[in-house]
Amino acid sequence: MCVSQCSRCVGFTLVPLAIICMLANALLLFPDLQTKYLLEGHVTSEARWSTGIWASGVLVLVAARVFVSSASKKGFCGFRTAMVCQVGYTCVALAAAGFCFLTSGKGLYKGPQCLYNSTQGPVWGTPHWQMSSSAPRSERLYIYEPEHWASTCIEPRRVVLWNVSLFTILMVASGIQAVLCAVNIINSLLGVLCGPSFGINKVTPA
Repeated sequence: MCVSQCSRCVGFTLVPLAIICMLANALLLFPDLQTKYLLEGHVTSEARWSTGIWASGVLVLVAARVFVSSASKKGFCGFRTAMVCQVGYTCVALAAAGFCFLTSGKGLYKGPQCLYNSTQGPVWGTPHWQMSSSAPRSERLYIYEPEHWASTCIEPRRVVLWNVSLFTILMVASGIQAVLCAVNIINSLLGVLCGPSFGINKVTPA
C-alpha cells in the first residue's frame, strides 16, 4: 500500500470514530436524557470537559480531512510539503485522542455524580461505594461489582451503567484513534523521505 492510500484510509477511518466520540460525550452530559442534571451541576467534570467533542471529535475530524486531501497532492515538492503538514496535524490529533483517552479513563475510575444516601441523608456527589468486605480496601473498584450500582445511586436512573458504557466507548474509540495517528506519523515520515511512490511495486517489462 502506498503512502497516499494509507493516509486516505486512516483519514476515512477516523471520521466515524470521531462521530462516535462526539455522540458518546454528548450523551454523557445528559444522564437519563434530561438537561436538568447538567444545568444543576450534577454531571461529572470529566464529562463536562467534553474532550470527546472538541478533542477526539472536532480536532480529529480536521486532521482526517487533511489526511484525505493531502493524499491527492502531486509533484515532488507538493507531496512532500503536504506530508510535512500532515505530520503536524497527526501529532495534534494524537495528543487530542490521548487526552480524551486519559480523561475518559479518569471519569470511568471515579464514577458518576448522583444522589446517594449518606450518614447525613441523601446528598449529591460521587458516592463511597459499598463493596464486598472480602476485597482489600485498595482494590475495591465499583465497576467490578455492578450489583451495587442500582442500590447506591438514587438519581439519575441507571446513571452508573450510563457512565460506564459511554466512558468505555470513549476510551475504545479514542484509543483506536491514537493508534491510527501513530501509524500515520510513520506513514507521513516515509512520504517525506521516500515520496508518493513508496510501497508501490513497479513492474518492468521483460
